[in-house]
Amino acid sequence: LLLLLHIPTFEDFHIFQYLPHIARLCLISTFLEDGIRMWFQWSEQKEYIETTWGCGFFLATLFVLINLLGQLGGCILILSRNFVQYACFGLFGIIALQTVAYSILWDPKFLMRNLALGGGLLLLLAESRSEGRSMFAGVPTMRESSPKQYMQLGGRVLLVLMFMTLLHFDTSFLSPCLHMTECGDSLSFIVGLFWLY
Repeated sequence: LLLLLHIPTFEDFHIFQYLPHIARLCLISTFLEDGIRMWFQWSEQKEYIETTWGCGFFLATLFVLINLLGQLGGCILILSRNFVQYACFGLFGIIALQTVAYSILWDPKFLMRNLALGGGLLLLLAESRSEGRSMFAGVPTMRESSPKQYMQLGGRVLLVLMFMTLLHFDTSFLSPCLHMTECGDSLSFIVGLFWLY
């Protein structure tokens, strides 16, 4: 009778073993999408770089190839948990390369989004630093070393920049409520709390 009355809990679905993989996939999803887009928009990307920078066919092709292989290869390494630190540094290099090549430095919205990508990579670096294979990407605990805590805090602060790009100030009645909720959620994310809706 007790077995029949058992109400399933979150732990009963064994989802905890998949959450670290889902967290990593979410943190690198932009790189994965951009790498796939480089494949499908090969000629357009190459022509854009060649026209904008006047660098010639070879350098434009090399730029697209580096982006394609760097992003997809880095994502594969991070998801398979092999050479995660090298993959993260490679993806940091891709962010820097794209920031210069696409003139993102002068566009505040895209710059904040690129900084948010760097925040996700910081969380992955912190997670891979000294944890076992069962820990969550970017979720802090109380007994961490100081450098790792600073990396997690920096990663969370940079990730919040993505949400700040969504703020639009208008005169609607619900706008202040939505902005206050978003700012509250962002602040809770920075300090390491995760609110569930």
